[in-house]
Amino acid sequence: MYGILVVDDDADITTLLSQYLERYGFRVFCAEDGASMYHHLQAQQIDLIVMDVMLPGTDGLTLARLLRQNSQIPIIMLTARAETADCVVGLELGADDYMGKPFEPRELVARINSVLRRKSLAPGDVPSATAIRFDDWVLQRLERQLLDPQGTVIALSYAEYRLLNTFLESPRRVFSREQLMEQAGSKTLENLDRSVDLLVSRLRHKLGQHGAGLIKTVRGSGYMLSVQQVQPCQL
Repeated sequence: MYGILVVDDDADITTLLSQYLERYGFRVFCAEDGASMYHHLQAQQIDLIVMDVMLPGTDGLTLARLLRQNSQIPIIMLTARAETADCVVGLELGADDYMGKPFEPRELVARINSVLRRKSLAPGDVPSATAIRFDDWVLQRLERQLLDPQGTVIALSYAEYRLLNTFLESPRRVFSREQLMEQAGSKTLENLDRSVDLLVSRLRHKLGQHGAGLIKTVRGSGYMLSVQQVQPCQL
């Protein structure tokens, strides 16, 4: 039975979600701020966090960033400000999905199940290679960071890592914006095209002067990774 932690200072919402999620077999815990969230994380087995952006004290986006420094617990963000910029920031900081308020509880259940499925890899699905070399670059999977041709470490956001890993799993394949956004964590952003373009632009910037050549725009279709060779390796 999965443990879900709902972090929201609105008692009506936490009560509603607790009752609804329990009907689907989840163990539900509720926290009204960051301090109580950390208390539950230490005391309970939490498999996924549903967290509001607007919280008293430390806001949800900051908490997501802090959690990602030492934890890979899946996070679904809730916000009354379902603007593209907020969604992209949430994904960049490590959120796995995003929902705007008001929302349909049944949709939230579907998203929770979807995120848990993505996070639950069977033993045979875990890649044996800890890194992927493409041209003169190396993506370190465990550290989720990039090494440039000179060996300099380039930090990647959670969304940037997922996008690059998606490209590397199928080099020279054209991905639509919807497919890339789903890999980044959500496919329901209000301005999908702009959101994906922004994430790709940031990843290209991390790749420096080679960025535009490595990640090519395919007009009317999406993006593709254009590399000579992709090779799994151990570091």
